[in-house]
Amino acid sequence: MNLRDTVAVVTGASRGIGNAIAEDLGRNGAKVVVNYAGSQGPAEELVEKIKQTGGGGDAVAIQADVSDPNDAQRLIDQTIEHFGRIDILINNAGTNIDKTMDKLEVEDWQKVIELDLNGCFYTVHAALPHMTEQGNGAIVNMSSFVGEAGNMGQANYAAAKAGLLGFTKTAALELAKSNISVNAVCPGFIETDMTDAMPEDMQEKITKMIPMRRFGKPEDIAQAVRFCIENEYMTGATLDINGGVYMRT
Repeated sequence: MNLRDTVAVVTGASRGIGNAIAEDLGRNGAKVVVNYAGSQGPAEELVEKIKQTGGGGDAVAIQADVSDPNDAQRLIDQTIEHFGRIDILINNAGTNIDKTMDKLEVEDWQKVIELDLNGCFYTVHAALPHMTEQGNGAIVNMSSFVGEAGNMGQANYAAAKAGLLGFTKTAALELAKSNISVNAVCPGFIETDMTDAMPEDMQEKITKMIPMRRFGKPEDIAQAVRFCIENEYMTGATLDINGGVYMRT
Protein backbone atom coordinates (compact mmCIF):
# COMPACT_ATOMS: atom_id res chain seq x y z
CA MET A 1 0.00 0.00 0.00
CA ASN A 2 1.38 3.38 -1.03
CA LEU A 3 0.74 5.66 1.93
CA ARG A 4 0.50 8.88 -0.06
CA ASP A 5 -3.06 10.25 0.14
CA THR A 6 -4.31 7.33 2.22
CA VAL A 7 -6.38 8.14 5.30
CA ALA A 8 -5.20 6.65 8.58
CA VAL A 9 -6.94 6.72 11.96
CA VAL A 10 -4.61 6.26 14.94
CA THR A 11 -6.39 5.86 18.27
CA GLY A 12 -4.65 7.13 21.38
CA ALA A 13 -2.28 9.15 19.21
CA SER A 14 -1.55 12.16 21.40
CA ARG A 15 1.39 10.57 23.23
CA GLY A 16 3.96 7.80 23.24
CA ILE A 17 3.73 5.01 20.70
CA GLY A 18 0.57 6.36 19.08
CA ASN A 19 2.22 9.74 18.60
CA ALA A 20 5.21 8.15 16.86
CA ILE A 21 2.96 6.04 14.62
CA ALA A 22 0.86 9.03 13.57
CA GLU A 23 3.92 11.16 12.87
CA ASP A 24 5.56 8.39 10.84
CA LEU A 25 2.46 7.87 8.70
CA GLY A 26 2.10 11.60 8.11
CA ARG A 27 5.77 11.91 7.16
CA ASN A 28 5.19 9.24 4.54
CA GLY A 29 2.27 11.06 2.97
CA ALA A 30 -0.81 9.77 4.79
CA LYS A 31 -3.67 11.93 5.96
CA VAL A 32 -3.83 11.18 9.66
CA VAL A 33 -6.67 11.36 12.16
CA VAL A 34 -5.00 11.97 15.52
CA ASN A 35 -7.46 10.52 18.00
CA TYR A 36 -7.30 11.49 21.65
CA ALA A 37 -9.53 11.04 24.68
CA GLY A 38 -8.40 13.88 26.94
CA SER A 39 -5.03 15.24 25.80
CA GLN A 40 -6.23 17.89 23.35
CA GLY A 41 -3.11 20.06 23.52
CA PRO A 42 -0.59 17.36 22.58
CA ALA A 43 -2.93 16.06 19.86
CA GLU A 44 -3.21 19.48 18.23
CA GLU A 45 0.55 19.97 18.48
CA LEU A 46 1.05 16.70 16.63
CA VAL A 47 -1.40 17.77 13.92
CA GLU A 48 0.64 20.91 13.27
CA LYS A 49 3.87 18.91 13.29
CA ILE A 50 2.52 16.50 10.67
CA LYS A 51 1.34 19.37 8.48
CA GLN A 52 4.78 21.01 8.63
CA THR A 53 6.86 17.86 8.16
CA GLY A 54 7.01 18.17 4.40
CA GLY A 55 6.11 14.59 3.56
CA GLY A 56 2.82 15.62 1.99
CA GLY A 57 0.72 14.40 4.90
CA ASP A 58 -2.26 16.15 6.40
CA ALA A 59 -3.85 15.71 9.82
CA VAL A 60 -6.79 16.51 12.03
CA ALA A 61 -7.38 15.88 15.75
CA ILE A 62 -10.64 14.18 16.75
CA GLN A 63 -11.65 13.63 20.35
CA ALA A 64 -13.28 10.28 21.12
CA ASP A 65 -13.13 7.73 23.92
CA VAL A 66 -13.09 4.51 21.92
CA SER A 67 -14.10 2.47 24.95
CA ASP A 68 -17.55 3.95 24.26
CA PRO A 69 -19.06 2.37 21.13
CA ASN A 70 -20.93 5.58 20.30
CA ASP A 71 -17.70 7.59 20.49
CA ALA A 72 -15.90 5.02 18.34
CA GLN A 73 -18.62 5.30 15.72
CA ARG A 74 -18.43 9.09 15.84
CA LEU A 75 -14.67 8.94 15.35
CA ILE A 76 -15.07 7.00 12.12
CA ASP A 77 -18.05 9.11 10.98
CA GLN A 78 -16.08 12.32 11.46
CA THR A 79 -13.11 10.81 9.63
CA ILE A 80 -15.32 10.13 6.63
CA GLU A 81 -16.83 13.61 6.85
CA HIS A 82 -13.39 15.24 6.93
CA PHE A 83 -11.34 13.09 4.54
CA GLY A 84 -13.98 11.14 2.61
CA ARG A 85 -12.59 7.66 3.30
CA ILE A 86 -10.61 5.46 5.69
CA ASP A 87 -7.82 3.20 4.48
CA ILE A 88 -5.85 2.44 7.65
CA LEU A 89 -6.95 1.85 11.23
CA ILE A 90 -4.38 1.61 14.02
CA ASN A 91 -5.92 0.42 17.28
CA ASN A 92 -3.39 1.82 19.73
CA ALA A 93 -5.51 3.34 22.53
CA GLY A 94 -5.03 1.54 25.81
CA THR A 95 -4.57 1.80 29.54
CA ASN A 96 -3.26 -0.31 32.38
CA ILE A 97 -4.21 -0.67 36.04
CA ASP A 98 -1.59 -2.97 37.52
CA LYS A 99 -2.48 -4.92 40.66
CA THR A 100 -2.13 -8.52 41.75
CA MET A 101 -5.42 -10.39 41.51
CA ASP A 102 -6.03 -10.35 45.25
CA LYS A 103 -6.18 -6.53 45.02
CA LEU A 104 -7.74 -6.18 41.55
CA GLU A 105 -11.24 -4.73 41.70
CA VAL A 106 -14.01 -5.51 39.23
CA GLU A 107 -13.89 -1.90 38.05
CA ASP A 108 -10.13 -2.22 37.40
CA TRP A 109 -10.76 -5.27 35.25
CA GLN A 110 -13.62 -3.73 33.32
CA LYS A 111 -11.87 -0.43 32.57
CA VAL A 112 -8.84 -2.10 31.00
CA ILE A 113 -10.84 -4.69 29.04
CA GLU A 114 -13.26 -2.04 27.79
CA LEU A 115 -10.56 0.20 26.34
CA ASP A 116 -7.76 -2.19 25.41
CA LEU A 117 -9.92 -4.95 23.89
CA ASN A 118 -13.49 -3.79 23.33
CA GLY A 119 -12.35 -0.44 21.93
CA CYS A 120 -10.61 -2.32 19.11
CA PHE A 121 -13.82 -4.10 18.15
CA TYR A 122 -15.83 -0.88 18.33
CA THR A 123 -13.58 0.97 15.89
CA VAL A 124 -13.26 -1.99 13.51
CA HIS A 125 -17.03 -2.46 13.56
CA ALA A 126 -17.48 1.20 12.63
CA ALA A 127 -14.79 1.28 9.93
CA LEU A 128 -15.56 -2.06 8.31
CA PRO A 129 -18.45 -0.97 6.03
CA HIS A 130 -16.28 1.77 4.51
CA MET A 131 -13.25 -0.47 3.96
CA THR A 132 -15.43 -3.24 2.51
CA GLU A 133 -17.05 -0.86 0.07
CA GLN A 134 -13.63 0.43 -1.02
CA GLY A 135 -12.36 -3.12 -1.45
CA ASN A 136 -9.19 -2.58 0.56
CA GLY A 137 -7.82 -1.55 3.92
CA ALA A 138 -5.22 -2.24 6.59
CA ILE A 139 -5.88 -2.73 10.29
CA VAL A 140 -3.09 -2.97 12.86
CA ASN A 141 -3.88 -3.86 16.47
CA MET A 142 -1.40 -2.96 19.18
CA SER A 143 -1.04 -5.91 21.52
CA SER A 144 1.92 -6.56 23.86
CA PHE A 145 4.39 -9.27 24.76
CA VAL A 146 2.41 -9.40 28.03
CA GLY A 147 -0.50 -10.82 26.03
CA GLU A 148 1.80 -13.63 24.89
CA ALA A 149 3.80 -14.34 28.05
CA GLY A 150 1.67 -12.99 30.92
CA ASN A 151 3.09 -10.78 33.65
CA MET A 152 2.74 -10.47 37.41
CA GLY A 153 0.18 -7.89 38.43
CA GLN A 154 -1.27 -7.49 34.94
CA ALA A 155 -4.08 -10.06 34.66
CA ASN A 156 -6.49 -7.53 33.16
CA TYR A 157 -3.91 -6.11 30.72
CA ALA A 158 -2.64 -9.57 29.71
CA ALA A 159 -6.18 -10.80 29.08
CA ALA A 160 -7.01 -7.79 26.92
CA LYS A 161 -3.80 -7.99 24.89
CA ALA A 162 -4.13 -11.76 24.42
CA GLY A 163 -7.72 -11.20 23.30
CA LEU A 164 -6.47 -8.79 20.64
CA LEU A 165 -4.33 -11.55 19.14
CA GLY A 166 -7.30 -13.90 18.81
CA PHE A 167 -9.43 -11.09 17.40
CA THR A 168 -6.69 -10.23 14.89
CA LYS A 169 -6.50 -13.78 13.52
CA THR A 170 -10.25 -14.16 13.18
CA ALA A 171 -10.66 -10.74 11.59
CA ALA A 172 -7.84 -11.57 9.14
CA LEU A 173 -9.63 -14.75 8.09
CA GLU A 174 -12.96 -13.02 7.63
CA LEU A 175 -11.75 -9.87 5.90
CA ALA A 176 -9.17 -11.31 3.47
CA LYS A 177 -11.88 -11.70 0.82
CA SER A 178 -12.39 -7.92 0.96
CA ASN A 179 -8.65 -7.26 0.52
CA ILE A 180 -8.39 -5.98 4.10
CA SER A 181 -5.28 -7.03 6.03
CA VAL A 182 -5.37 -7.38 9.82
CA ASN A 183 -2.14 -7.73 11.79
CA ALA A 184 -0.89 -7.22 15.33
CA VAL A 185 2.25 -5.73 16.83
CA CYS A 186 3.50 -6.81 20.24
CA PRO A 187 5.88 -4.23 21.75
CA GLY A 188 8.14 -4.99 24.65
CA PHE A 189 9.32 -2.34 27.09
CA ILE A 190 9.27 0.96 25.20
CA GLU A 191 10.44 4.41 26.30
CA THR A 192 7.15 6.17 27.09
CA ASP A 193 5.66 8.24 29.91
CA MET A 194 4.72 4.98 31.62
CA THR A 195 8.25 3.57 31.68
CA ASP A 196 9.73 6.97 32.50
CA ALA A 197 7.60 6.98 35.65
CA MET A 198 9.15 3.73 36.89
CA PRO A 199 11.67 3.98 39.73
CA GLU A 200 15.23 3.88 38.47
CA ASP A 201 16.01 0.60 40.22
CA MET A 202 13.02 -1.04 38.52
CA GLN A 203 14.15 0.24 35.12
CA GLU A 204 17.59 -1.23 35.75
CA LYS A 205 16.11 -4.58 36.79
CA ILE A 206 13.94 -4.75 33.67
CA THR A 207 16.83 -3.74 31.41
CA LYS A 208 18.84 -6.71 32.68
CA MET A 209 15.97 -9.00 31.60
CA ILE A 210 16.10 -7.72 28.01
CA PRO A 211 18.72 -9.48 25.84
CA MET A 212 19.40 -6.23 23.93
CA ARG A 213 19.90 -4.49 27.30
CA ARG A 214 17.78 -1.44 26.52
CA PHE A 215 14.21 -0.26 26.21
CA GLY A 216 12.86 0.21 22.70
CA LYS A 217 11.87 3.56 21.23
CA PRO A 218 8.39 4.49 19.98
CA GLU A 219 9.92 4.89 16.51
CA ASP A 220 10.81 1.18 16.54
CA ILE A 221 7.13 0.35 16.85
CA ALA A 222 6.10 2.94 14.25
CA GLN A 223 8.39 1.26 11.71
CA ALA A 224 6.80 -2.12 12.44
CA VAL A 225 3.31 -0.71 12.04
CA ARG A 226 4.21 0.81 8.67
CA PHE A 227 5.63 -2.55 7.56
CA CYS A 228 2.30 -4.20 8.43
CA ILE A 229 0.49 -1.63 6.31
CA GLU A 230 2.81 -1.66 3.31
CA ASN A 231 3.19 -5.43 3.01
CA GLU A 232 0.05 -6.37 1.10
CA TYR A 233 0.50 -10.15 1.43
CA MET A 234 0.79 -10.26 5.23
CA THR A 235 -2.33 -10.80 7.28
CA GLY A 236 -3.13 -12.53 10.57
CA ALA A 237 0.48 -12.06 11.65
CA THR A 238 2.02 -10.91 14.91
CA LEU A 239 5.24 -8.90 14.94
CA ASP A 240 7.26 -9.10 18.17
CA ILE A 241 9.27 -5.90 18.66
CA ASN A 242 10.65 -6.47 22.15
CA GLY A 243 14.46 -6.62 22.19
CA GLY A 244 14.27 -10.38 22.76
CA VAL A 245 12.50 -10.24 26.13
CA TYR A 246 10.00 -12.81 24.86
CA MET A 247 10.60 -15.27 22.02
CA ARG A 248 7.88 -17.49 20.66
CA THR A 249 8.66 -21.04 19.54
